This record gives sequence, C-alpha cells and structure tokens, in this order.
Amino acid sequence: MTSTDLHLPRGVTANARYAVDIDPKLAGWSHSSLRVVESAPGGSHTFTTGGSEWIVLPLEGGCTVQIETASSEQEEFQLLGRDSVFADVSDFAYVPRDARVQIASGAGGRFALAGAKCERRLPARYGPAPEVPVEERGSGSCARKVRNFASADSFDCDRLIAVEVITPGGNWSSYPPHKHDEHRPGEESELEEIYYFEIDGPGGLGYQRVFPSRAGGSDVLAEVRSGDAVLVPDGWHGPSIAQPGHDMYYLNVMAGPGETREWRICFHPDHVESTGGYR
Repeated sequence: MTSTDLHLPRGVTANARYAVDIDPKLAGWSHSSLRVVESAPGGSHTFTTGGSEWIVLPLEGGCTVQIETASSEQEEFQLLGRDSVFADVSDFAYVPRDARVQIASGAGGRFALAGAKCERRLPARYGPAPEVPVEERGSGSCARKVRNFASADSFDCDRLIAVEVITPGGNWSSYPPHKHDEHRPGEESELEEIYYFEIDGPGGLGYQRVFPSRAGGSDVLAEVRSGDAVLVPDGWHGPSIAQPGHDMYYLNVMAGPGETREWRICFHPDHVESTGGYR
C-alpha cells in the first residue's frame, strides 16, 4: 500500500455518523475496525454489531450503553469514562456480534468503537477501570505507559485485541520496530493493526514509521495529529515519536485470521539491541 492509503488524517474517513470510520473494506483487509462517535449533550447513537465484536471505550466523557441481542436479551452498562485520554484509564463495555447497541450521553463526549470480525458470540460485559492492567515500559527516552484493557491475556474476546499507549513528550514508543504479519506458530501472529492518535496540547504532533518487511510492503513516515489514524496491514512498525512538550496517545486495534487470539511479534534485528522495552 502507498503512504496515502496508510495515513488517514483527521476527517478523511468522517461521515454523518462517525468522526472516524475505518472498516475492513476501507482498510483493504479482513478483520479490524475503528469508529469514533462524537455525541452532543443529551445525544445518542445507535448501531448494529453485525458479524463483529466491539468495545465501547470512552475517550472523553461518560455514557450509557444499552445492548439488545437477536433473542431480545438486554444489558445496560453505565460507563463513567474520563475527562480525556491523558487523564486516566477508562472503564469500557464489550458488545457481542449480532446485537443492537445504543450509546447515550447526558453531558456529551467522544467514544471509540474498536471492532473485529469474529465467529463466536461472547456475552456482553463491563470492564472496570481499576481492573485494567497498566504497564510502565522502557526507560529514559523510550519510557511509556501501556493500558492493556483488552490485550490478549487480560480480557476475553474472540478476535479483538486493543490497548492504549501514552508516550511522554520527546519520547519514542512502539520501539524497537517490530512486526506481526506472518503466521509462525509460537513465534509470530498475523494481525492487522490500526493506530489512532491524539496529541496533548494545541499544535502538538507526532511521527509514525512503517517500513517494508518484504518486497513491495507497506512504507510510510507520517506526521500525525489528533484524530489521525495509521493503518498497519504488514511491515515493521515503529518508532512512534512524540513532539517534545506534547504527550502522545494512541489506541491500537488489532485482529487477524489466526485460530488463536494472541499477540506474538518479531523485533527488527537491527534495532533489538537498543531496546528499552517494546511497544
């Protein structure tokens, strides 16, 4: 794919329903999706999950998530949310495939919908913020914080894997460069990945690198700002670089065709010795 295909600046995928709307057809792959809903105070948004599982993750503000399945089973979750992605970890709601969902917010807000095509229909569940594992990874200029709210080993999904990363201003994350574009049992899993970015402070920016792991593979160096997304269908990806004085947030959404839901990666051999920890 070209750099134009991979870097999706804010507004490029927007429509009447979503500020960001990336589905497998747009991305040119088979599983991973991301939507961002912007709700006015007192507003609501309704969607059907179809053949995908979804996580409703507040980026800013709180909401009520009402779920109705094809068999008329109903669930309702109150999400407290947060003031911003830089403020804290958020609670979230897991929504199964083949359901109807309404998101309602009295005060308004912005809500990410991280999705993946799936086979199994798992039960709707609430994810409490205090139960989200948070890792401090790396050191020095490679230090960053990872919120593993839906990593493969922290929250049960059929295909979906999703985490948040906070990179302090001036630091590198998603480093050393790594890839997950081949099925190699026990060593590497095949996963499509979306990076969704927000930058703290007006005028802030960051940079995202993706480079080929094979002839003709994905290749992009993108200047990213709040609301941008970068697609990673294949290739080495990293570093993610935050502008000094502006912390950088990204939401990673991953899924793939493997029978086992797992995140196994391969580090670039030219960089692995300089690591301060991955991601």
